[in-house]
Order: sequence, then structure tokens, then C-alpha cells
Amino acid sequence: MELPLLPPVKPMLAKSVSTVPREPGLLFEPKWDGFRCIVFRDGDEIELGSRNDRPLTRYFPELVELLGKALPDKCVIDGEIVVVTENGLDFDTLQQRLHPAASRVAKLAAETPASFVGFDLLALGDRDLTEQPFHERRRLLETVLDGDEDGINRLHLTPITDDPDVATDWFTRFEGAGFDGVMAKAADLPYLQDKRVMLKIKHERTADCVVAGFRWHKDGAGVGSLLLGLFDEEGNLHHVGVASSFTAARRKELVAELAPLRDNALENHPWKNWADAAAQAKAEGKMPGGVSRWTGGKDLSWEPLRAELVAEVRYEHVMAGRFRHGGRLVRFRDDRTPESCTYAQLDEVAPAELATIFDEARGAKQ
Repeated sequence: MELPLLPPVKPMLAKSVSTVPREPGLLFEPKWDGFRCIVFRDGDEIELGSRNDRPLTRYFPELVELLGKALPDKCVIDGEIVVVTENGLDFDTLQQRLHPAASRVAKLAAETPASFVGFDLLALGDRDLTEQPFHERRRLLETVLDGDEDGINRLHLTPITDDPDVATDWFTRFEGAGFDGVMAKAADLPYLQDKRVMLKIKHERTADCVVAGFRWHKDGAGVGSLLLGLFDEEGNLHHVGVASSFTAARRKELVAELAPLRDNALENHPWKNWADAAAQAKAEGKMPGGVSRWTGGKDLSWEPLRAELVAEVRYEHVMAGRFRHGGRLVRFRDDRTPESCTYAQLDEVAPAELATIFDEARGAKQ
């Protein structure tokens, strides 16, 4: 490739704020829930780079084909790979696209084709645009990303507004379509690789969950994450995610706090069958000890606990019955019984019409 910016390029990052900011000079976008991807195109060569420098090109051949037809011969575009369904964005289906077998990749590309949403232009022709203000990069992006020529509607330009009231409306209305929240960027912001200079406003709620196990931290001396469960209407305890991000001191404290619950933990444990090594090997991330493709074979073995402890956990949103991202421990609840930790406490978000979002993006260009 001969481009003014060559892979790997580290994406510009964001820091969290609690509410939609209202300072002048900000531009707002919906926060997409997919794989961050920087597209490099130089003639017939197209490379899809991920946030962690893991190439995504081989997993999304259908996008390579579409981008080759739609983009200028030389450009670098920052965006998001998503899977769009009639019910909104489907991150679980997107994760399944990361498969090592070429035959499986081809099958999934046909059955669950991905879409690309562009939100920043880093290079065009021989010009490196990273030092240009964001409003200028956005203006140029609108001239080069205009959907796919085949009319399949899988290449999109993200909506944008300078009105915080509109951004607040997006924050609420688009959640039902699987969106994470809203992004805010200064109009005069240059593109700063690997720097947290944007703002993100994400949905956060709390739920009381059963603590049914834990994983050791990689240092081997403390608790890395708590395994969380919720009961369904039939009384089955489902693994819904983890609580993590503890300080070093808190990790050691948790070892002592959880120690009494480790005694005879498997005897009547609702996840007893998942402790078997063979079952874990087949789980593919669906069980607490399962191997996840996204973690690249990372050891996800776990320690069972008697399902007697309740934790209040902060989470963002639920997808397919599980917390989409890792939760944060707020406190342990001695006043709650495990049986009271059910799915019924979770907020139900009304579905949103995903087409509306894309219509608003097209309106922004006119």
C-alpha cells in the first residue's frame, strides 16, 4: 500500500461522561455497538484494521467487496462494523463472524452479512487529514461515503448533529435498536491516535445479581471477576455476565470475603455441569468457563461459589439475556435473597426503527 497513513493506525478514543454535554462547539453522533474498524483502501488493496491491531479483513469478505466498489481509490476511513437485523444491531451474531475456518466465514458472510458505518475520514488521495479539524474531515467524508453502488444499503454514513437536544433524543430513542449511547466530538478536534479526547455518554443501570463464582486475576493473587446470575420464571439460574475492574487491594480483599462460599460449592451448584473440562471446551463462550473466540483462547476457567451472595451491579444494557459489557460492582446486598434476583428487574427498552437512524443520516447530507 502507498497511503499517507498506513496500518496499523490506533483509533481515537473517548472518555465517559454522565450526561450529554452542552458546551458550544460540539458535534454529536450515535454510539454504534460493533467492531471498531479503520478501512485502508489503495486501489485493489483493502485492509480492515481493528482497534487491537487484529486484522478483520478475512472475516468480512462481503464488506471488502462493497467497499471496493463504493470508496475512492485512496482513502482511510474510521468506522464500525455492525450486523443489522430487523430488531436492530446484533452484537452476538457479529461475534460469531470471527471464525477460523474459511468455509464457515464464507457461509456466515452470506447468511449474516455485515454493514459498515463510517464516521471519520483520516486520509484522502495523498492527503493526511488527521491534523484537520473534525468538521472538515466530516465534510469530506460526506463527499466520499454515499452508500454502496449495488443498493444493498450496507454502507452508511453516521448521523450527526450540533444540537444537544437532538443528541439527548437519540440517546433515549435509539437504545431499543441496540445502540450504546451518544458520542460528542469538538468540531475543531484533530484526529489524535490512541488518545481519549472524545466524550461518550452510555446507558447505565443497576441490577441485583447472584454471585455464583469467580475467576482469578492474571496475577494469581486476587479475584479478577465475579460471575453473575439471574433467575428466569422457571427458577433456572442463567449466567448473565461478570463484574470486574477491581483495584489491586480490592482483588485481595475479595479473596477473603468469598472464601466461606467456596466450601462444598459444587455440591448443589446450579452450574455444576459447567465445571467439567470437557463441557468447557465445547462451550464457545456460552458458559462461565467456556473458551471464547474473541479472547483468543484465553483461560476462562472459574471457581464456583455457593449461590448465596447478592451483588448490586452497574450495567449498560442487556442483549440476548446477558450484559453486553462487563458490569461494575456497586456493593453486596445482605438484605436481598438470591431467589429475588430475577430477569424481571431489568428495564425493557422498546425496539427502535433502525431505518429511521439511517434516514436521519441521509438527511444530514442534504
